[in-house]
Formats: sequence, structure tokens, C-alpha cells
Amino acid sequence: MGFSAEPQSIALWPGGAPGSEGKAGIAESVRLTERGEHIVSSVHAPSITPFLPESGQRNGAALIVIPGGGHAELWMDHEGYRVARFFADHGVAAFVLKYRLAREIGSAYTVEGHALADVQRAIRLVRERAGAWQIDPQRIGVIGFSAGGELAALAGTRYTAGAADAHDPLERFSSRPDFQALIYPSIPAELALRADEPPAFLLCGADDAPAISQGLAELYGHMRRAGVRVELHIYDGANHGFGIRSENTGPSAAWPQRLLEWLQQQGMLARVAAAAS
Repeated sequence: MGFSAEPQSIALWPGGAPGSEGKAGIAESVRLTERGEHIVSSVHAPSITPFLPESGQRNGAALIVIPGGGHAELWMDHEGYRVARFFADHGVAAFVLKYRLAREIGSAYTVEGHALADVQRAIRLVRERAGAWQIDPQRIGVIGFSAGGELAALAGTRYTAGAADAHDPLERFSSRPDFQALIYPSIPAELALRADEPPAFLLCGADDAPAISQGLAELYGHMRRAGVRVELHIYDGANHGFGIRSENTGPSAAWPQRLLEWLQQQGMLARVAAAAS
């Protein structure tokens, strides 16, 4: 399956993001790891990069893909672009987010004041353009890895319905994700679940740090007691940061397929009629 067009990034705030005044012209920094993977830092103009399936292959669901990197950098390949390509190949529109980094050296940004605002803005933007992209506006979710998982979890609890009279048209749309996939996430302290908490898919490796491997099991129990629809996978022998890489082996390598199965079970992948493009 191919893409409808070569992915091009879209600025979340074309006129400059609030809190980044005077910084939008600063170029992002990109470095390569020994594996040839791209690591991005110095993000001041947050954006999404759409990966849209061919028109007739879209199933109406969408994912905001939030890479990790400890809020100091973004691991764009195995927790970003490869993830988006996999889900786009299976009919899910995917949008890779570049968000502002609260723990980069010298950063004045915060996790909840800026990075979370970028996630919420991305959800609103995709919801606002849902018709053009053949997306059901009630089937837009988030998937986050490590620090990105922390943001996905926060997005699942700290959303707003939008204000009908907002001057900014995007602010009229809800920032609530319709589902959340937390992949070896940094778990926010004192995460307060809401009565209408989105369904959750939780996944990590058993050899990850106890704060994640044990913490995610505790979060699963907390969600179950709160009445949230939730599924948990903890893979024996897997550690942190595996994402999607060609060298991944064993059951943990098949986690994207497990997520697709869960999305199907949740009713998120129903086929929609193709619209004229």
C-alpha cells in the first residue's frame, strides 16, 4: 500500500506557537546515530507530518504519533516515521508530531505548558481537517513512546471540549483523544483519570525500569478500577525503546499488529467510503 502524497510537515501554529515568540526562525537540529537514525532537537515551530493511506484504503481512524527522547530530543525514526508508515500501510492516517522540548539544555519550555499544548493542538488540527483527510473525527487517537507516552497519557486526561466562540478556529474543536496507546511510557505522577477517559492500550518490556514495567501494571489496575477499557502487554525479555526496528525479534516485535487488533476490537477501524480527492 502506498501513500496519497509525499509527506510534508504542517505547522501547528503558522504564525508562531504561543511561548515561542522570537524563536520560530531558529532551525531544528538533526543528528544521526550509529544506526543512521535521525534525532531532532531545538524544536521551536511544532508541526505534524501526515502519512495518509491511498484514498480507497483509509479506514477512518487516525493516530497522532509522539516520539520519545526524554523531553530533550526526538527519536524520529523508530518511534515516529516507521510507526506512521506501518499504520498508514494498514489504512490508519498517521501524523508524526514534532513538539517542543522541556528538558533540552537551556530550554524555557515546560512539559504541560508547551509540549502538551502541542499534542492538543495536533489533535485539534487533525479533527478540524478530518473531512478533507477522510477521517472520522470521533476516531482520532494518540500513540506515545517513553516521554511521548507521558504526553499521550496527559492528553488522555487534560483535554477540553473546545470553545464555540474562540477567535482561533482550531480552539473550537475538542482536544480529547478517542483512544490512547502508551508504549513504555514515562508515567505522569498523580495521573487523575476522568469519567470519560479514552480507552487505553498499554505496552512495555518486562526488563524496563521498574518505574515503567511495574508502574504500567499499576496504571492498568488503576484504570480497570476506574472503569476504563484497557489492555496491557508486558513482554518478557524486552527492555526500553524498541519501537519499530528491523532487528526487533520475538513477540515484542509484533506489538504493532497487537495494537491493530485492539483498535479493531474497539470499533476504530471500520471502513469508510472513499471520497473524491
